[in-house]
Amino acid sequence: MDRVRLLGIAACLLAVQSVGAEAIQCTRCDEWNREQAPFRVFGNTYYIGPHGLSSVLITSPEGHIIIDGALPQSAPLIAKHVEQLGFKMSDVKVILNSHVHYDHAGGIAELQKLSGAKVIASDIAANVLRRGELQPNDPQFGYLMSIPAVNNVEALGTRKSIDVGSLKLTVVNTPGHTPGGTSWTWQSCEQQRCVNIIYGDSLNAIADDTFKYSGDKRYPKAGADVTASIATITAAPCDILISAHPELSNLWSAIDQQGKGDRTKLIDGGVCKRYAANARKLFDERLEKERTATP
Repeated sequence: MDRVRLLGIAACLLAVQSVGAEAIQCTRCDEWNREQAPFRVFGNTYYIGPHGLSSVLITSPEGHIIIDGALPQSAPLIAKHVEQLGFKMSDVKVILNSHVHYDHAGGIAELQKLSGAKVIASDIAANVLRRGELQPNDPQFGYLMSIPAVNNVEALGTRKSIDVGSLKLTVVNTPGHTPGGTSWTWQSCEQQRCVNIIYGDSLNAIADDTFKYSGDKRYPKAGADVTASIATITAAPCDILISAHPELSNLWSAIDQQGKGDRTKLIDGGVCKRYAANARKLFDERLEKERTATP
């Protein structure tokens, strides 16, 4: 085979690899990435994600914060939503993450490129984001895909909050679903009313076929972490919950796919407790399944 043909084949392979890096294919990806019109949640907080995967924008005159980037193919949609709301991606100063699975962190690398923002995540999550590869201590390590590696990632360390201008987001450590899982809470105000908003990381004890929440040397604290995280969200001041998978906080019972609806229904002082209680139920079921599993 001559050199010209070899170079042509190599170019084709590179093109295929490039396209593959831009989008992750999974059984629910198309469903998750359906268009969802962006909308104001409350005050300076906006939903900007696709229909099946949450991403939020919190704004201030000094700069904005985005939490989560959904899938790699979601990034252009999220950026479009920011602009549709009248804001600029170049004014996004910080991107935060709930956990590093491909359906929540996959779009962060592209959003970082589009904005130039700094990415901040828990120490464990920051290491995964930089490398783009899950580590064996992730309960779902056996069947989850890698993500595009992210530049300009800063580890959270012992900080209790992230500040951008007048914005102050408080760190809520919620490991268990992943070792470095993080929820975030802040206040948004309209006129004289301010509410406590929580962006809730997944609390569900989901794992591949080899991992055991009842005890696994790859992540010995997994069960204790899930229990502690459930207790943390149960006790947190919470008026509005936006969960990483929006249907789990019943977001779509108040807002339709065009972004219309009664936003007052999003204010629900019991929503975080119900979210945590459901996670506790699933955790108990998981432990029982592991206990009765055939060796």
